[in-house]
Amino acid sequence: MGKKSRLKTQKSGSGASTVVSPKEMLNLISELLQKCSGAAPSAGREWEEYVQIRGLVEKIRKKQKGLSVMFEGSRDDYFSELMTWAQENGASCDCFTVTNFGSEGYGLQATRDIKAEELFLWVPRKMLMTVESAQNSVLGPLHSQDRIMQAMGNVTLALHLLCERASSSSSWLPYIRSLPQEYDTPLYYQQDDVELLLGTQAVQDVLSQYKNTARQYAYFYKLLQVHTHAHRWAVSSVMTRQNQIPTEDGGRVTLALIPLWDMCNHTNGLITTGYNLEDDRCECVALRDYKESEQIYIFYGTRSNTEFVVHNGFFFPDNAHDRVKIKLGVSKSERLYAMKAEVLARAGIPASCVFALHCNDSPISAQLLAFLRVFCMTEEELKDYLLGDHTINKIFTLGNGEFPVSWENEIKLWTFLENRAALLLKTYRTTSEEDRSLLEKPDLSLHSRLAIQLRLAEKQILEKASTSGADKRLYFQKKLEDGAALPRFQESDISFLENDTDAKLPILLGRLEEEEESGGVQAEEYLLNGEKASCGMGAEPGGDAVSRQDAGSESSDASGSSKVTTS
Repeated sequence: MGKKSRLKTQKSGSGASTVVSPKEMLNLISELLQKCSGAAPSAGREWEEYVQIRGLVEKIRKKQKGLSVMFEGSRDDYFSELMTWAQENGASCDCFTVTNFGSEGYGLQATRDIKAEELFLWVPRKMLMTVESAQNSVLGPLHSQDRIMQAMGNVTLALHLLCERASSSSSWLPYIRSLPQEYDTPLYYQQDDVELLLGTQAVQDVLSQYKNTARQYAYFYKLLQVHTHAHRWAVSSVMTRQNQIPTEDGGRVTLALIPLWDMCNHTNGLITTGYNLEDDRCECVALRDYKESEQIYIFYGTRSNTEFVVHNGFFFPDNAHDRVKIKLGVSKSERLYAMKAEVLARAGIPASCVFALHCNDSPISAQLLAFLRVFCMTEEELKDYLLGDHTINKIFTLGNGEFPVSWENEIKLWTFLENRAALLLKTYRTTSEEDRSLLEKPDLSLHSRLAIQLRLAEKQILEKASTSGADKRLYFQKKLEDGAALPRFQESDISFLENDTDAKLPILLGRLEEEEESGGVQAEEYLLNGEKASCGMGAEPGGDAVSRQDAGSESSDASGSSKVTTS
């Protein structure tokens, strides 16, 4: 560009920005903070509260129109500067470049052949924006006094990003300039787009996200005079990019933004990113072989499409880990509550819990199967599992599909699942067929398309669960009618319970003390974005990748790409 300053003030329409008195603005901010900090609305009133909060935010945004600071030009203008800066600071840049992949958005393109498991990308700590670098910046004094910043690293990181963006001498400007100017997270949706999610499981997350962001904005406005547009941008930048890495001494984890690496787009696979404490850098190995000119992908982790849409701003049609939440519990007023709760406790399962229905051919996890078996037990079956012979073995096999409690119990639990999924489908405002018809409309906005895709995906999972329940019910009815013998448990068969994030948890029981004495988990593991990744290189079997998505709207279209739609 050849310009010393690449910042500009966004003007509104044809004239200068509207002059607003400080008192008027503070009154609006106080009203917003009070609205967002009050008691949670009663059931069914969440949408009404959202509309009220949104109205206040839009009123403030209009008052601030023309005051937003943004960079000139497009993202393309800054990628060469990003690559030069990264190379000068010790990052690897010799086998890829940043390229626009159309509907998939910006990503990394191989400039030579790369072998699977080859270390092709590393980013040293000094390039990362972290909570620690925020503490060492102009935010340090505020951070040392403000309890919200101390408790919420993501808030600290967002304010850090805003302060560095406003500083012409910031060492992170080449990175900050390369970020999208807008995102496709629900914070950027029109109200009509959000309304499309009413009745879905995702809507509560969307409404809570908006309320929490508005509350944070109102709180920090009095301290930093933050613009609503800038705050939304910073929150979305952090939300779509933040990851947990070990601190420099390896003693704990901290939140970080990882330049250059966060340009990688998502596909199915395994973890290929970790943190090397010895060299103090984030490292990534190739997920598979890549030919020259191919796009380089990483695996973001076992996230549902609700998580992708709400926190990252894109929908992934080929998501093998998609799921919907289902909350189940044994009623405390039930006569057999104490017995059921005790059997569940022995299996390490709460009497009330949020489970998951999965998109694959086996829609329920071993943990949910175990819960449903206990939930549907008769009094005699409960007594047998509490007081009968081989109770420990019976508890171990609760989550194993090969060892039913009884044919009658299997029929009851699969009938329950069939009916429960069917009831949940009735809560939606549209049918799957209607959603498919809407998605065929060529003029559908990207945000509306994302909302409808997510809505349809939830229904498809519930439909599959209901169909699976019906098929299983008929199967076990046939077993009962034929007088088939129940399979017997063998001592070598040990059941494992899976939680709703697909991690396998052994039933504890008598081994609990032994495990505690042995020291528990490995010391060489660190959390990245809330998911395990080994401190060294490569992947942890069955784990999740360090995950990040760009989710910017500049380079995404309405096609609903099967990859990340906007790096």
